[in-house]
Amino acid sequence: MTTNRSRSVFDFYGRPPLTRALPLSLQHILAMIMGTVTVPIIVAGTVGASSAETLLLIQISLLASGVSTLIQLYGVYRFGARLPTIFGVGFAYVPTLTAVGSQFGISGILGAQLIGGLAMLLVGVGIRPLRHLFPPVVAGVVVLVIGLSLYDIAIRYMAGGIGNPHFGEPAQWAVALVTLFVVLCISQFARGFMKLSAIVCGILVGYGLSLALGMVDFSPVHNASWFSAPQLMPFELTFPAAAVISMVIICVVNSVQTIGDLSATTIGGMNRELGEKELSGGLLGNGLCTLVGSLFGALPTSSYSQNVGIIAMTKVVSRTVLALAAVFMLLAGVIPKFGALMTTIPYPVLGGATITVFGMITMTGIQLLTRDELSSRNMTIASLALALSLGVYAAPEALDALPPMLKLAIGGSPVVVAAITAVTLNLLLPKRSLDDEHQERERIAAKMNDSDRQGSKSSGRTQSDTEAKSVSAR
Repeated sequence: MTTNRSRSVFDFYGRPPLTRALPLSLQHILAMIMGTVTVPIIVAGTVGASSAETLLLIQISLLASGVSTLIQLYGVYRFGARLPTIFGVGFAYVPTLTAVGSQFGISGILGAQLIGGLAMLLVGVGIRPLRHLFPPVVAGVVVLVIGLSLYDIAIRYMAGGIGNPHFGEPAQWAVALVTLFVVLCISQFARGFMKLSAIVCGILVGYGLSLALGMVDFSPVHNASWFSAPQLMPFELTFPAAAVISMVIICVVNSVQTIGDLSATTIGGMNRELGEKELSGGLLGNGLCTLVGSLFGALPTSSYSQNVGIIAMTKVVSRTVLALAAVFMLLAGVIPKFGALMTTIPYPVLGGATITVFGMITMTGIQLLTRDELSSRNMTIASLALALSLGVYAAPEALDALPPMLKLAIGGSPVVVAAITAVTLNLLLPKRSLDDEHQERERIAAKMNDSDRQGSKSSGRTQSDTEAKSVSAR
């Protein structure tokens, strides 16, 4: 019994054989690799970095992803959640990074990031007295908005990726839909190990179709070197006040996303609530990686919601499986050709494979929301947070007249608006006492009983009338 448990992929401490763990780990690698690589490419384009600087940003982002994930899985002193979670350079920071980078360059980003990492550490240290600020209704709204805000990314991937000259062409959609079809069929009709590997199978089929259609570009593999070591302080660090304030805000708000993702991991993958020690360790580990990473040129790290979705969908929580993904990211960081091979997967393949994962994130947010009673107070918090965050996300030009500092902080991230709205309403709206709630339930139950009685009487009268008519007819 113990031996079977120790080899189970559904046990956090399980150590499944490599032949079983590696394909499951590959799903996490494929879900995170493009995001980890794409963010530094976007930032490099914003700051006008050279090709050598761009490659350096990509390399150190891969390394940061591997190191931060291992810290979260195994822990170092008080740092790390010790949960089945993947961390790395995330899209949540992109609006702030590009806004800061366009004004202050990469040095301004990294300098502000160092202070942002300190802010994360402070949040991690003081999270216990602040935990009441993030009940399930707040964490659920944040996770729900994260999932909803990822849909446009998935659709753009399915259409070929922004900047692709063939964006939206039938061939792009065909590859994406075939990939999605394979994922759906295997996840719904296959059994056992094959069912758990649905995303990998979909990507393999989509990649093969892409090769046949000539959509795969191997030039990144040819251009990448075989080995490259990280450097301390490859860029100068500067600390512009506007950049620091903006980065501190997004880092603190990202801590709310981390709370949501860690909660979604324990609920969706382990069927339990998140512990205080796990929460504090996760925030401290993320703050440490963000702070130290700035000294090596790595961009800020966050939890990967797409990987949370995979865990919720497959229930595979073995840290051995996730550690293999982290080791791969480390290898990809020191052997650029290794990572470059993964970047040859076309965007339509990734979009078709991950849109189901993004949907699972949304459903996990709904699951979190319903952990508490859907009272009128909680429904007000959730509905208003969703309306404001997604409304601003759909119409970003509505913020053009705001002060640049405020627009810089919230302009492109619906998660920021959702978190601020939900936390504020949770503090301001009065909570009903237990006696009030009990009386309300009794009142509703009494009304339902009265309604049932009236219905029974009405039914009895109808039956008597029918019998009388029958006798009269005779």
